[in-house]
Amino acid sequence: VLRRLAQNREAARKSRLRKKAYVQQLENSRIKLTQLEQELKRARQQGMFIASGVSGDQSNLVGGNGALAFDLEYARWLDDHQRLINDVRSAVNSHLPDNELRLLVEAVMSHYDEKFRLKSIAAKSDVFHMLSGMWKSPAERCFMWIGGFRSSELLKILGNHLEPLTDQQLMGICNLQQSSQQAEDALSQGMEALQQSLVDTLSAGFTSSGNVADYMGQMAIAMGKLTTLENFLHQADLLRQQTLQQLHRILTTRQAARALLVISDYMSRLRALSSLWLARPKD
Repeated sequence: VLRRLAQNREAARKSRLRKKAYVQQLENSRIKLTQLEQELKRARQQGMFIASGVSGDQSNLVGGNGALAFDLEYARWLDDHQRLINDVRSAVNSHLPDNELRLLVEAVMSHYDEKFRLKSIAAKSDVFHMLSGMWKSPAERCFMWIGGFRSSELLKILGNHLEPLTDQQLMGICNLQQSSQQAEDALSQGMEALQQSLVDTLSAGFTSSGNVADYMGQMAIAMGKLTTLENFLHQADLLRQQTLQQLHRILTTRQAARALLVISDYMSRLRALSSLWLARPKD
């Protein structure tokens, strides 16, 4: 009995130590995130995003390192987005009149348009970076589809958060989800066809004599096929953008505000989940 008590005490002590270490890791992660945010802000202030030119035309600012440029701009976009969402949340909680709430909702919608514009510019410089999602948290990357969220899944997440809905609204959202799913399936099939086409191109001539001209010819054909990746990303982002816009048109101002809050909260929780996962005890 004494031995069991001693074992229990020792197990409890180790458990407390593990919890203490876990809390410390979380705090260290929080500090690192804060430091990273400060470094990003300093980098933006120093003009790291300006790779060439001084006109302010961002289509000319992604030359040197498009991936880094986009990462910095996305971090800024995320900060601004959180501020806009906080404004919407405060307006909803304080029962701000619809005409004033509408302005805040439209500001968030315009801000989403800005993100799609930044992605389009960055894709011209480094489409692989955009498709890989390295600018997002690990949990967000896990559920990515062609460089972003699935519109159909987003509509499912909104689910019961928009009630009560009229019959006409329910039908509109149902049709929107169906059309989004069909468009996603078509794009996914196109990506699969591209992958198979690349496999066929790159695997051709393995048994040849190693002729340099043939090899370079294969690479040129493969490069030509890779240029369609940017179009796939553009079409996927266009679908995401149009889904948000159509949803906005279907809903009332207050429902649209709630939808934007639900979407933002979901994405925030995915990022928080990533931080917790990375900070978890490894033993």
